[in-house]
Amino acid sequence: MKNYNTFGVMIDMSRNAVMSLDGLRRFFPLLKKMGYNCVFLYTEDTYEVDGEPYFGYMRGRYSKAELKAIDDLGASMGIEVIPCIQTLAHLTAAVRWGKFPIDFGDVLLTDDERSYEFIDHMFASLSECFRTKRIHIGMDEAFNLGRGKHLDIHGYEPVNTIIKRHLARVCEIAKKYDYEVMIWSDMFFRSWNNGKYYIPKCEMPKEVVDAFPPEVIPVFWDYWTTKKEGYSDMFDNHRQLSKNTWFAGGAWSWIGLIPSNRYTLKSMLPALDACREKKIKNVFFTMWGDNGGECSHFSQLPSLFYLSEYAKGNTDEELIKVKFKKMFGIDYDEFMEIDMPNHIVEYTSYPKNPAKYMLLSDYFNDFLDYSVTLGAGAKFGEISKKLSATAKKTRKYGYVFDSAAKLCDVLEIKYELGLRTRRAYEAGDKETLRALAEKDYPEVIKRLGIFVKAFEKQWMTDNKPHGFEVQDRRIGGVMRRTEACRARILAYVNGKIDRIEELEEELLPFGGFEPGVSLSFNYSRHAMAVNLD
Repeated sequence: MKNYNTFGVMIDMSRNAVMSLDGLRRFFPLLKKMGYNCVFLYTEDTYEVDGEPYFGYMRGRYSKAELKAIDDLGASMGIEVIPCIQTLAHLTAAVRWGKFPIDFGDVLLTDDERSYEFIDHMFASLSECFRTKRIHIGMDEAFNLGRGKHLDIHGYEPVNTIIKRHLARVCEIAKKYDYEVMIWSDMFFRSWNNGKYYIPKCEMPKEVVDAFPPEVIPVFWDYWTTKKEGYSDMFDNHRQLSKNTWFAGGAWSWIGLIPSNRYTLKSMLPALDACREKKIKNVFFTMWGDNGGECSHFSQLPSLFYLSEYAKGNTDEELIKVKFKKMFGIDYDEFMEIDMPNHIVEYTSYPKNPAKYMLLSDYFNDFLDYSVTLGAGAKFGEISKKLSATAKKTRKYGYVFDSAAKLCDVLEIKYELGLRTRRAYEAGDKETLRALAEKDYPEVIKRLGIFVKAFEKQWMTDNKPHGFEVQDRRIGGVMRRTEACRARILAYVNGKIDRIEELEEELLPFGGFEPGVSLSFNYSRHAMAVNLD
């Protein structure tokens, strides 16, 4: 792509889903056809490291042979594959085995020789698997750096002091393997900006600038901003750290099974405008998998294609749509309907995800029902019909639309079932409660069974099997809870119990929104029950 040296994507392989080699063999050629020339593999612990058998243990980690195969795949079509790892924080899955020294939470203990031995092992293994001499070492969101065991051992030190020393050690190791190092830049802003990353154009503190090694590439990440000026200001701030700043935007895949292609474009088109204005030549779009990695990246093809065309200078939306259909065989607007399960109430300025949280929400401890609009559930049925029709038209991507359609079939009833139950109980309407228990609750269980089979097909088509046990437990828990609540309702209407205590608690405002307004809420454990361990 002539306007950029690097124009790529970053695929999250660490939030439960690890794309299989077969999945990548289908995905890489599409990226190449669209004009992408780089793929970052984000692997917190999902890659084999010699001498560290617990690293990625039972997580579907890539073997060294698989990493080499992925690198060969990319090289065969001119796509640079760059490892994106973590060398400070975001190591939650790895540290649970008690094999690595920890400062606090998921943050490695700096100034500990075992930490640097561990990091050396990472670089040594990766250097055998990838052609590239570029590596992204993470170091973002280390919120508790220096506040745990490090504090006990060394006493208080400013974050800038700790991270400067740690980064120097990691760079020393990287140099041994001839690596050019990139890091997420946020920790060089949070330490002096009250923990916040984003700030209008300013003069950076000298001690912060001095702490940033000249040979390191800062990667500025922003997935939310919708105004070009916000990006431009941060590029100006980053230029004080380095003249070689990269930009990482967001292709929204991290709010459940359903992507937000619309918000990807709403936020990333002004980002690309700012990149052009500030002459940023290296750009990639992150595809995170927060809280389960449920979203198929093949569902993001419309926004990925649109971004690639826009980056090439094509701003004619109608022409983009024509070219999309020619390349993928599906009408662009029809493919974009994959977003619709999260837009049953209204299009919003920020991505909401009722299609996830109302799938997992409880019926009795139903605090999320505050966001439900009674009567809107029927829209899920309408969306399901559209998605099912599209699924029948496309052999390559039909499984993605089928899974989304069957999710909508569940939500057609479940979306408002908890609130309908509560309202009937509050009104003392046992006739309605009996009807819900005898018809709607069993139908939800039936539809959940159909949905989980379609979802499993989607998962196994794209990913390794590892991680689907999490989805089995979540959806299986919802099925069991549906039956349990049904039994309690029947016991109440049949006079075997005299009350359902949970339904007597007032439904309070949640999230600062008006009732019936969809939320952005991507925490499965919180959605499934109020009472947490």
